[in-house]
Amino acid sequence: MTGTSRGCARFAGRTVLILGGNSGIGRASALAFADEGAFVIVTGRNPATLDDVAVELGDRGRALQSDISDIAATQRLMAQVEAEHGGIDVLFVNAGTGAFRTIEQVDEAFYDDILAINLKGPFFAVKYALDLMRAGGSIVLTSSMGHCTGIPGNSVYAASKAGLRSLARTFGAELVKRGIRVNCFSPGPIDTPLITRGEMSEQEIAGFRTMICERVPMGRFGTAEEAARSVLYLASDDASFVTGIDLLVDGGIVSF
Repeated sequence: MTGTSRGCARFAGRTVLILGGNSGIGRASALAFADEGAFVIVTGRNPATLDDVAVELGDRGRALQSDISDIAATQRLMAQVEAEHGGIDVLFVNAGTGAFRTIEQVDEAFYDDILAINLKGPFFAVKYALDLMRAGGSIVLTSSMGHCTGIPGNSVYAASKAGLRSLARTFGAELVKRGIRVNCFSPGPIDTPLITRGEMSEQEIAGFRTMICERVPMGRFGTAEEAARSVLYLASDDASFVTGIDLLVDGGIVSF
């Protein structure tokens, strides 16, 4: 057990697809969904971490390699999921990337890469997943507290995540008549591998951690498991009257 389950079975008999479910918040959410009865399909680009989460899920799910920035690959993924599982009840679009660069340091390739993974890919993932969504389905998009506040060097990442927040609102309005809820989940400082996968040196990472802990009212980073509990809430029937919102999970950093 991961520690996220509270003896519930909110997702018993349901199929959950997590794009970007092989590490961090995605992995924690995958295990939490499985603990609550779901069959969980996770995707990602890294074969090693996909293998790890596949072992952890066991017969409660499976892992498939897919790159969200490759639209044709997303279409093939959805066709495979439909053929093998019939449909899905929850789509959690969590795949993302990011790095800090000032406006002077940003080039076109950097800009295009961030937007392809964080905004274009998720848009078309939702588009091609719609035919798979069962009645009463739920879609959760991972944005970021970065779209709520100005952080130097964060312009491209924040813009991509602001786009996701906008998509949640608009998709929510478009799909409500189809019985599909769409919500946005905006984590703040969560301790995940994304922190170390960027372009910062070890010294810069240490300074970043110190700065964040000083700014967060709770005085610490959140855990992936804490973030996962918010994802499961939005995806569950507990949030049956909730759509189009942005749920901040940030230790109070934006609000205080």
